[in-house]
Amino acid sequence: MRTRGFEIVKEYENKDIHIPVRKTKFSAAYDIEAAEDVVLPSFQKGMKPTLIPTGLKAYMQNDEVLLIVPRSSGPKKQGITFPHNVGVIDSDYYNNPDNEGHIFIQCINLKEEDVYIKKGEAVGQAIFQKYLIADEDTSDKMRMGGFGSTDQI
Repeated sequence: MRTRGFEIVKEYENKDIHIPVRKTKFSAAYDIEAAEDVVLPSFQKGMKPTLIPTGLKAYMQNDEVLLIVPRSSGPKKQGITFPHNVGVIDSDYYNNPDNEGHIFIQCINLKEEDVYIKKGEAVGQAIFQKYLIADEDTSDKMRMGGFGSTDQI
């Protein structure tokens, strides 16, 4: 039985996408790479974040979440950060009907010039985490879409 892990979405099969790995035995996070070259324009007020495709989806237990967090070296080395600080990938995002559960990383560029992210460059980290539910929780609705779809339930 599979417990948790990563798969490549159909659109990116045969495009040399790497399944994330932890770099050391005691690393908490899996490095996530860009699935294609992306240009991040220098951030200006009112600008929307750039979505970096990963070519990945993640499966996990129902009481787990995948947290997408910035790399500690991201702002200094690449000039990038996340506008929301942490991305939340729910277990029911996997294989959703809109985008198969494709994980995108929202980024903004802190530099004054454009930043070029190359395919295969690490742009974030992913951490699987258990979560708890409040006693009064009665949610029984099911996800019907992909990115941002829980606003539509």
